[in-house]
Amino acid sequence: MPAQSPVGVPGGQSSPRFRGVGECVSGRSVRLVLGVLVLQTAFVLSCVGAFRDPVPHRVPLAVTAPTTRIADDAFYQLALLPGEPVDPLRVGDEAAALDRIHGREVDGALVLSRSGTADLLLVASGAGPLLAEELARHVTTAERHQGRTVRVRDVVPVAPGDKRLLSSFSLVVGWCAGGVLCASAQAYGARRRRPAGLRASSAMGVQLMYSVLAGLLGVLVARTLLGAVPGNFWALWALGSLLVLTVGALTLALYEWAGAAGIGLALLLVAVLGVPSAGGVYPTELLPPFWRAVGPSLPPGAGLDAVDSIAYFRGAGAGGPLWTLLAWAGGAVVVLLGGVLVSRSRPPAARVTRRP
Repeated sequence: MPAQSPVGVPGGQSSPRFRGVGECVSGRSVRLVLGVLVLQTAFVLSCVGAFRDPVPHRVPLAVTAPTTRIADDAFYQLALLPGEPVDPLRVGDEAAALDRIHGREVDGALVLSRSGTADLLLVASGAGPLLAEELARHVTTAERHQGRTVRVRDVVPVAPGDKRLLSSFSLVVGWCAGGVLCASAQAYGARRRRPAGLRASSAMGVQLMYSVLAGLLGVLVARTLLGAVPGNFWALWALGSLLVLTVGALTLALYEWAGAAGIGLALLLVAVLGVPSAGGVYPTELLPPFWRAVGPSLPPGAGLDAVDSIAYFRGAGAGGPLWTLLAWAGGAVVVLLGGVLVSRSRPPAARVTRRP
């Protein structure tokens, strides 16, 4: 008995409409869509997990010591605060405390009165306005337990166009997004081949030129045009270029070794983990343990720390973040060079193309 054809379709052939859908929705397309769905869900989870309950933890706080008894009382009350919100450090006087703040060694300073019970709390909103607010709240609580009062003075205020450090954060996120997108465009535009040999050199050359332009345009928009992010123009330009190059080189390196999955890994590191743990509105000291631990070691977090150092602290504290970015960039270049050498060592017949 002959097989019955689909209703309304003579000869057993499928409808052109459904045949077109089947041709478009391939197994590879389904895998890519599922991968995007996983990354999206992970990004939501990471953002909500990082920002849902900001709690300060061991915020470095300098404390002056006019007399031993008053200093001991202050340390005792600060140590009793639940959750260890502050990490007190003794300094000699207000001038020493200011030096520590401007050097990014501490986030605030409690200057105890030499006579009386009215003390002074120095904060630096340039390191995070919400961090300064939380620090003031906890120190005020500790002072109240001693029957003392405290007034707050902001010694490193934020720029008018960057009141919550959102402009700095947006600048860093834009630079990171540009690095990933430029590298991804090169990967997918390489005629479905891996960037080996001359292709890898060409890709890095394009990435370098793009990074210089992207760093310049970012500073021109955020600093010159909008006046939102202060700081030295040349230092911000150099930092932005390094950040874009780092993220782009990382994306190219992961693509070299894992194809399309490598771009997904780059997005996982930069967007899913890196952006929420960078802090933004909530500095690192306010994030939950996991994000607080990984944030400074990922490119977005290191980039934001460096931008804030340049914008508000004349570059103090930028050394560590810059070394972090250089380490990521250097590692990515090594991976790319390793891929080139492996590709060249294969016999011509073994050099198969890989679809991105």
